[in-house]
This record gives sequence, structure tokens and C-alpha cells, in this order.
Amino acid sequence: MKNILLQLAKIAENENISIGALERKIGASKGVISRAIAHQTDIQAKWIQNIVENYPTYNPEWLITGDGKMLRDINILPDENISLISHTIEKKHTRQLIPIYNISAAAGLVSLFNDPTGYTPIDYISLPNIGKVDGGIFAFGDSMYPLIKSGDIVVYRRIQDMFNSIFYGEMYLISYDMEGEEYIVIKYIQKSDDPNYIKLVSQNQNHQPKDIPLSKVKALAMVKASVRFNTMRPN
Repeated sequence: MKNILLQLAKIAENENISIGALERKIGASKGVISRAIAHQTDIQAKWIQNIVENYPTYNPEWLITGDGKMLRDINILPDENISLISHTIEKKHTRQLIPIYNISAAAGLVSLFNDPTGYTPIDYISLPNIGKVDGGIFAFGDSMYPLIKSGDIVVYRRIQDMFNSIFYGEMYLISYDMEGEEYIVIKYIQKSDDPNYIKLVSQNQNHQPKDIPLSKVKALAMVKASVRFNTMRPN
């Protein structure tokens, strides 16, 4: 996060504007970024995303890590192709930084979904051509192995209408309640013989399908992508 704060200061300097003007540009309250820079504290993920959206010429990888070029390469086209330039910039404008959360620190999926701004991401990633997503967590368990293994990053899009927006056969991140305890799983959702239930199905054949009442589902998100680490990560 401290790297990002340094990059934000560099963006303001490169744009020849004050930090206050940068805050206004991205819709942040006065002093949000300046105080974070002064005290080296975290800022919410939405302000990082707003930087990416409002300043599409800056390289998101550089913004997150400080590595690589500050500015993206944009080809200079003839005047008659100015609309193509605008289209290219607009397309890149939608690129997003995906916050990665520590699910245990968030006290469960329901708590995270209800108030994502109340939790500080532990990192950010950026993926191409993924569409709108809400965040990512580290996978756990072996129920989706070998497709997803423990420690992979699972990127999700939250489902608001759990009763009408399920695409059967797709993979979901699910939180459901059983006797007052929250269970969080990554499973395929298939139709159950009982219309009031859903069937949770694993990729790992050692895990048997399980039917649960749809009314017990407290949080639901479609898995949009997964990222695997093929080398050991530093602690």
C-alpha cells in the first residue's frame, strides 16, 4: 500500500496538480489521500480503482507495485482516427484493480460482502478481459482440486439476487448457515430434485454432492477467474 501512496503523489506531480485536486478528480473526500500519504496509512480500494478509471494512461502494474513504465504506450494516430484513440482509451478505462481480502480477518464472507469498505485488502491484482468483479480471496480446501487448489486466488462477482440469478452448472463461492455456524465453500451449483434446495458439487470426486436449502445461503458470488501460484510465495 505504501508503494501505491508514492505512486499517487507521482501522478499528481506528473499531472501538475495538487493532491487536493487529485482527490476531487476521483471523488474522494477532502484530505483522504493527503492524510494517507502524510501518515503512511491505507486507503480504501475504491479510491485506487477510481485512479485507474480517471487516469487510464497510467500503467496499473506501476501503480500497484512501482515496477514497469509509469505510462501506457498509446499509438499516435492521424487526426481522422481520433475516434479510434478515444475508443482505445475508453476500453482501457474499464480496467480494474481487484482487491484481495483475507477471509479470516474479514470474519466471514457475509461480513465482507455486507461492508467491503470496512476491510483493508491485503493486495491487489489486475486481470485482462474479466468484466466487472468485486474482489478475490485465497482458496481453501481440496474440494475443487485439481481445477483449484488451496492457496490459489479466486476472483468473484457478488450475486445480489440469490433466488433468481443462479446459473446452474457454474462455479460459486458460497456461504451458508448450518445450526448457527457459517460454512464457506467453493462449489459448482446444480439443480436439486427439491426446488427449494440447491446441489453443491465438487470437482474432486472424493467429495460427494450435497443438497442444502436455498434459504440457508447467506452470501453468494460467481467465481469469475482463478490465479495459481507455481512458485513458493514469500511470507
